[in-house]
Amino acid sequence: MSHLVFFEKPGCGGNARQRAALQAAGHTLERRNLLTAHWTTEALLEFLAPLPVPEWFNRAAPRIKSGEVVPEALDAEAALALLIAEPLLIRRPLMLNAENGSRHVGFDTAAVTAWIGLEPSAQRPRSLEGCSSPTTSCTTPTGGQHAHV
Repeated sequence: MSHLVFFEKPGCGGNARQRAALQAAGHTLERRNLLTAHWTTEALLEFLAPLPVPEWFNRAAPRIKSGEVVPEALDAEAALALLIAEPLLIRRPLMLNAENGSRHVGFDTAAVTAWIGLEPSAQRPRSLEGCSSPTTSCTTPTGGQHAHV
């Protein structure tokens, strides 16, 4: 099993379900607050670079849901500046395998299973990404794919 650095939004129900699935599979987690981490362009790119720019964004973020921010209209430089300025826009969780340095963005269960393994569950949805409810935005302060580096 793996030891992961798990960047989350504290209080997010989606992140809580993701942590539970990882821990049920025997993984250990070092939890970090995604919103207060001191992100640099280089640090974010270590997670995000393998993905297309629109996949860098948290689709449940209020500014994206309202249409104020349109990830498909941004180039990488503009997207990174926006994500650093407003970490709530970063797709989560960001996960780092502390043992081999590989990184993963988001929580598609098939992709996470292929990356580090999850316990099989007939009740687990295909994706544990996002909030507990499709109608909530996980905006209270208390809410992919992987890259081998």
